[in-house]
Amino acid sequence: MELKNPMLAVTDIDKSVEFYKNVLGLHVIMDFGANKTLTGGLVLQTAETYKEFIGTSDISFGSNSFEIYFEEDDFDRFVDKLNECKVEYVHPVKEHSWGQRVVRFHDPDKHIIEVGENINTVCRRFLESGMTPEQVAKRMDVPMKFVTDCMR
Repeated sequence: MELKNPMLAVTDIDKSVEFYKNVLGLHVIMDFGANKTLTGGLVLQTAETYKEFIGTSDISFGSNSFEIYFEEDDFDRFVDKLNECKVEYVHPVKEHSWGQRVVRFHDPDKHIIEVGENINTVCRRFLESGMTPEQVAKRMDVPMKFVTDCMR
């Protein structure tokens, strides 16, 4: 068994493609009309065809029961860009207990998108601030091997 792709049903596939292109920099790599695969493996499917696939017209959007997660190396630059895109935020930038900064927002169909600071970048940020590797491992609740790998 192998997980292939997450798929989102969308009400306007062209609008969704533009959103993922403009906000996250994804591009269409496979175009089947009602189904489009984007870079990174995210698949968009028109709601009309998805309803046929599952045999019901009952599709709900904005359920807050899952999210699509991305990591960004240059988190500050991304947040600046995100502010220009005028997205609907689930919450502004916040920092988790392990030090990773994240932001969550909605796509056009109210699917939750999370973008987090690359976890290796978090580790290097702590090291560059003067923390010892042992302090970083404790702060991030990660094994020392993870910290030493980030130091390379």
